[in-house]
Amino acid sequence: MFEPVYRITGGRRLHGPIEVSGAKNAALPCLAAALLTDEPVVLERVPDISDVDAMCEILQQLGAVVHRDRAAGCVEINAARLSGADIPDILARKLRGSVLFVGPLLARRGEAACAPPGGDNIGKRDLDLHAKGFRSLGAQADANAKGISALASTDGPLRGGLVWFDYPTVSGTENVLMAAVLAAGRTVIVNAASEPEVACLADMLNAMGARISGIGTSRLEIDGVDRLRGVRRWMIPDRIEAGTLAIAAAITGGEVELRGVDPGHLEPVSLKLAEIGVETIAGASTAAVRVPAGLCSANVQSMPWPGFPTDLQAPITALLTRAPGPSIVQERVFENRWKHVPQLRLLGADIAISKKKGQITINGAQKTPSLLRGTSVAGKDIRAVAALLLAALSAEGETTVQGVEHLNRGYEHLDRKLASLGADITQS
Repeated sequence: MFEPVYRITGGRRLHGPIEVSGAKNAALPCLAAALLTDEPVVLERVPDISDVDAMCEILQQLGAVVHRDRAAGCVEINAARLSGADIPDILARKLRGSVLFVGPLLARRGEAACAPPGGDNIGKRDLDLHAKGFRSLGAQADANAKGISALASTDGPLRGGLVWFDYPTVSGTENVLMAAVLAAGRTVIVNAASEPEVACLADMLNAMGARISGIGTSRLEIDGVDRLRGVRRWMIPDRIEAGTLAIAAAITGGEVELRGVDPGHLEPVSLKLAEIGVETIAGASTAAVRVPAGLCSANVQSMPWPGFPTDLQAPITALLTRAPGPSIVQERVFENRWKHVPQLRLLGADIAISKKKGQITINGAQKTPSLLRGTSVAGKDIRAVAALLLAALSAEGETTVQGVEHLNRGYEHLDRKLASLGADITQS
């Protein structure tokens, strides 16, 4: 079977303006939230990625009517008539976001089931936290090797309760939040995830008539309502795509202006990039990125918001291979997010993993960065492929990168965007 690859000839400085897409990690829960009302929901600035394709297919399988304009980035969903509460296994296994339908289905239909969700194999993503949250709302819920299932109590609809998460799970917070907005009484979520994408979902739910307070904090309070109305919402900018493009500018010694961004969402990235020698000048909805002098080694830890995002751990690791001196990157979110490291070694990086310590050590030369040389590499998850593309941009000669299907799950035409900035990149 033919598998497309990217071909990159490194050495070109990226330069120019680029528009950042809507956020994948906001679009997926917002698409699922459309099931909470029988009125039309219109989402704009939805990225043209395969994870959105899969979410739309699941919506249709559940009985919703979906109209999508890819060119305009617009999706209209009408879930007036739902025909089921089970996510088809073959669709559930396509992406992690499939689990986000459980909360809305439980709230709307009183039951839901989802096979083990798919997506990148980067570590354990505990569905027990989702089930625990649903049980706090009075549902019978279970998560095991077969997936997750939930059933409202025979005593009546969901009721508000106290939900305490052991860990600020993003998808768990979103799932329980969507179930709680139609539960009777008040729900309090303690140790909730506070990422901008969670806030985007909560703001959308409030626009639909929900009553959520504490948005953007680790404590959410939800007063349940009887029904939600339709809404039209724009997706927030994708801070992970913006960070990836910023790193692309830095790794090539270029100068790029990111347009349509939220500089506040980029702060954890821009502050760390500043330590590495990368300057970010923020405007109202722009960020200009350049390297005024040389790169510096640094230590990075991925953490939940407002820490450095785990989704940019692999890309910044690629950048640090170009910085002289030793750097350490610690992964604090997923225990198996290391698949880019052996591939970076193939390109010539002096880099090692200590899974016991949960860290990557990058040994740059004392005075000059290690020289990367083009070769054939393969990425096995979205961010690993992105990291390999970035490394290839600064490598000597041609690099072929396998894993197009992974990148297309999370980035909207990243190869085209890099090419528009001057990269020598083609798909074949």
